[in-house]
Amino acid sequence: MQSIENTTENSASKTVQKNAKRKPVAKKKPPVDDGFRKLKILITVINRSKTEFFMDLLTAYEVNLQTAVLAQGTATNETLHMLGLDDADKSVIFSIVREDKAEEALHAIEDKFNTLKRGKGIAFTVPMSSVIGVAMYRFLSNHRA
Repeated sequence: MQSIENTTENSASKTVQKNAKRKPVAKKKPPVDDGFRKLKILITVINRSKTEFFMDLLTAYEVNLQTAVLAQGTATNETLHMLGLDDADKSVIFSIVREDKAEEALHAIEDKFNTLKRGKGIAFTVPMSSVIGVAMYRFLSNHRA
């Protein structure tokens, strides 16, 4: 019996020694919310007469940078008439929006597309992969530190 007890005691002491030598497992810290968010480019194609309206609408979603460029549709007059469209003059608005605000902005634009007379258009987002400069990122994301 003694030999079995000694063997058990030796095994137990070796296990205690191994556990004592192990480094303590570091607890994972929860991610720190430092306010940094990914950015997206929101591209909106609309009738030229509605440019100012949509640019004003987007400022409510913390969009600090917008650029509107004039565009011309490529459809023929016959095609436009068949589709019920009367104007080939368009504007393309490029807006920088935070990822957490992009969905809200798209829903607001969609709502206006459905309710405004001659307010039809196309809107979509493209993810930005990088921004050079912390100050530029803070400006674009409306992040004040």
